[in-house]
Amino acid sequence: MARAGAYKSEKRKKELLRHKKQEEKRQRRFKKDATTNEEDELKTTEEKESSSHVPE
Repeated sequence: MARAGAYKSEKRKKELLRHKKQEEKRQRRFKKDATTNEEDELKTTEEKESSSHVPE
């Protein structure tokens, strides 16, 4: 008797592994994009503050 969660074939196992790797790459890319966007927002905010400040 096959146990629960067992793969039916080697081909299916490889397919699931490939999907898992793709999802991990997508998550890493998403995190990288999120941190890049945060850095860009900080730079933009700093630029606005420095440009709005007029020395007397």
